[in-house]
Amino acid sequence: MAPAAGAGTYTPVAVAELFTSQGCSSCPPADRLWNELARRDDVLALTLPVDYWDYLGWKDTLASPANTARQRGYARALQARSIYTPQAIINGAIDVVASRRAEVLAALAAARTGPDGIGLDISAGPQALTITANAEPGSLPEPATVWLVVFTGEETVAIGRGENAGRTIRYSNVVRAMYALGELHVGTQRFAYPRGSLPEAADMKCAVMVQPSKHQAPGPVRAAAVLDGSC
Repeated sequence: MAPAAGAGTYTPVAVAELFTSQGCSSCPPADRLWNELARRDDVLALTLPVDYWDYLGWKDTLASPANTARQRGYARALQARSIYTPQAIINGAIDVVASRRAEVLAALAAARTGPDGIGLDISAGPQALTITANAEPGSLPEPATVWLVVFTGEETVAIGRGENAGRTIRYSNVVRAMYALGELHVGTQRFAYPRGSLPEAADMKCAVMVQPSKHQAPGPVRAAAVLDGSC
């Protein structure tokens, strides 16, 4: 088993990334499912709104080009010909149509971050977030980066135009930024990130992921931890 997380941190066994858009009429069922998953401690459910449907008549108010770039990176890693919404990526390795509830839940039931031997802890001090990572020998089959993920707990959007015109949709765990803190090595390392450099938003939350990347293509998530509370 991986080392236990420190106080104030919990360790999900699966990371579920949802690529969605306010301009996508197929996305609301997936958005509702991610609202449910966000309440589970065993899953880090992240919502990553993308911007490539903005031309359809509604500019997604939460979308980020960085989210679109991350989705394209997964397409390269998984050798997919195209990207789409709503797409779920489970633990950086499994592609599932995110509106297919049974398939998403089955993928989560079979998933776990791994391999064993990577422990993560996050603590929030007055000036900085401190991330402590411990990697045991054999736990890193390839170089991996420690990522700080910053997200808002909940966002509600009234959509005025486009395919979802007239609908009000609630989104959970909307990713605002991802910061590469450094490469993880065997042993214990500490990383710090100044709280003053975090995006300004209410209900801001933080998580950490260990994930390899080759040629801007994300690989399987090796470990994750979530700060229990605001950051």
